[in-house]
Amino acid sequence: MVEVNRRSGHGRLRAAASLAAAGTLLTTATACGIADARETSVATKDTLVIGVNGDQPGVGERTAGGTFQGFDIDIAKEIAERLGVTAANVTFKQVGYATREKMIQDGDVDLVVASYSVTPERKVKVSFAGPYYVAHQDVLVRESDAAGIRDIHDLKGRRLCRVPGSVSFPRVHDEQGVAALPVEADGYARCLTDLAAGRLDAVSTDDVILAGLAARAPGGRPLKIVNAPFTDEPYGVGIRKTDVAGCEAVNKAITGMYQDGTAPVLLKKWFAPVGLKVTTTVPQFEGCV
Repeated sequence: MVEVNRRSGHGRLRAAASLAAAGTLLTTATACGIADARETSVATKDTLVIGVNGDQPGVGERTAGGTFQGFDIDIAKEIAERLGVTAANVTFKQVGYATREKMIQDGDVDLVVASYSVTPERKVKVSFAGPYYVAHQDVLVRESDAAGIRDIHDLKGRRLCRVPGSVSFPRVHDEQGVAALPVEADGYARCLTDLAAGRLDAVSTDDVILAGLAARAPGGRPLKIVNAPFTDEPYGVGIRKTDVAGCEAVNKAITGMYQDGTAPVLLKKWFAPVGLKVTTTVPQFEGCV
């Protein structure tokens, strides 16, 4: 009997030791997971790679020298600075309209600040901080055609630029049911060229983008914004879906930019010269989930 109890006691000790070891491993693994999450959050990074557009004058444009400029670029710089990342440690990488979600998911970029409208479909794949601005979709036409195109319904049967990955053409064709004729382009700079050259009849996208395009009309052919907005386009900062801490940190940075007057100054800097009326109050945030 004594021997049996001794063996039973050893068995209980071994079981207890095994459980303790398992608990230690679980605690260590959990701690490592938390540490990894903290290390990869944009809230704690010392360097940032930020995805931006390169074909939107006034919003996000690559210059001849290879640098980037525009409203989104200035917003991205401000966010990075308020996250504690110096300008020397910020790298801008051009993103495509159809590749933004994948670049975030694959870790090619930490953030995307690229006239990136928040949509339910995109929120399945990535999270959004902000928005940092709410634009409105409108229509850009040649001034000579403005009398015949007063709103999106006048685009029926007309050639309308379509950029793969952008939601702008589907907003007109699918959501509003306007039977416009798609003309493919690889970006809005190409849309501008084709509009001025007469290869299409209109470009429809966000008003801030249209304002920049109108200011760059080539060949002396004046363009005109119809001024018949029909959507709200909240510009969010794309971020990895699990980085809640980073999302909240970016929201804090955006709030600070409106509170101290930085955001209104940047809006007026880029869009007041082209006559676009901008909203200078902080937008309602999406929430970090």
